[in-house]
Order: sequence, then C-alpha cells, then structure tokens
Amino acid sequence: EGDFHEALNFAGVWHVPIVFVVQNNQWAISVPLKKQTHSRTLAQKALAYGFPGIQVDGNDVLAVYAASREAVDRARAGGGPTLVECVTYRLGVHTTADDPTKYRSEEEVQAWERKDPLTRFSAYLEKKNLLQSGLEQQVDDEIARAVEAFEATPPADPLAIFDHAYVEMPPHLQAERAEMAERLRGGAGRRADEEVPPPSPPMRGQRRTSRWQN
Repeated sequence: EGDFHEALNFAGVWHVPIVFVVQNNQWAISVPLKKQTHSRTLAQKALAYGFPGIQVDGNDVLAVYAASREAVDRARAGGGPTLVECVTYRLGVHTTADDPTKYRSEEEVQAWERKDPLTRFSAYLEKKNLLQSGLEQQVDDEIARAVEAFEATPPADPLAIFDHAYVEMPPHLQAERAEMAERLRGGAGRRADEEVPPPSPPMRGQRRTSRWQN
C-alpha cells in the first residue's frame, strides 16, 4: 500500500535507524503473490529506496534471528534502514468469512505444515541435546503468566497516540487531539440513541478517507 512505500522512501532519504519486516505469507486473501508483483523477491524492493534488503526462510527461527540481529546492529551503528523479508505461509483463513479451500490445494497446505517453525526448531534442539525434559511446560507456563500480566494491565490512554508522532506537536494534530479528548469526555454518558457529533471537516488541501477503503 502507499504508506508502505512512502515509509521506505522516507527511511532511505533520512537514513533512519529502522528495520522493516515483511511477513510474506504467499497470499493476500485469495490472490497469490505471483499476481501481486513481478519481482523475484520483496526484499529487492528496498534497493529502489537506497538501502539493503534480505530474504530469509521465515519458518527458520535461527535464520530470522540472524538476519534481524544483523539489521538491528546495522541500524544502531548508523548504517541506516534494512528490509527483512520472511518467507512463510498463511496456514489458516484470512478472515472468518474466508474459505481458502476454494483457491488453494490441501497438498500445498500440508507441504507448508511440514515446515512448521516450532516443529523444526524443536527437532534442532533435540538433535543438539538442548531440549531438556520439562522445558516445553516451563515455556508454556511463562507465556501464560505473561498473558495474565498483560490482561491485568490497565488500558492505555487513547490520547497517548498523539504524544510521540512529532518532537513538537503541529497545530493540526493538536486540534485532532483536542477533538478526541472532547469525544472521550462526552462519550461515557451518551445514550445509544443519541446522535454522535460529526467529525471536524478536513483541513484545506486534505481529503478525508476511510482507513478501510483498501
């Protein structure tokens, strides 16, 4: 989408320390990758914006770690951005209204199921005698505790989304923040049948669009 290419362009122009990670799962709902781009890889698109891109096996935990570590180290050392393309597969449905059996074969899905990253990494650890008895249960327990801690955390302040977009908040963003603050104050006691006030008109030269259009 447009914001993706714009982000890559700005990152290249300003040489910012950022790592872009593309999860290439082969499908955009029912459209395969080969009908979306003629490029051999998605990683090579970074070259057009003046910084390196690398394609890795997204189902190989160690390959993803190595590529990510190199990209992060480059960014921290002042080397600018990197794009990491992780080639994987969307095993499940795209949405609850999606039926992937209509556009891909069961054989294709089964082939990718055999490349499951957890199964592959477990086999690697077992071969290296690094997978100790009970470790999997310990990891499951740790994840469960982390989920419980997250669910017990109070929700973030919605206004915080405005706080770190700019060093100095521009006037139009200040106006949007004030509008949201007013809506948050008035929304708590609003009746279900009460008319919601319309959003403020767009600024001159801007066109209001829905984020769901695409």
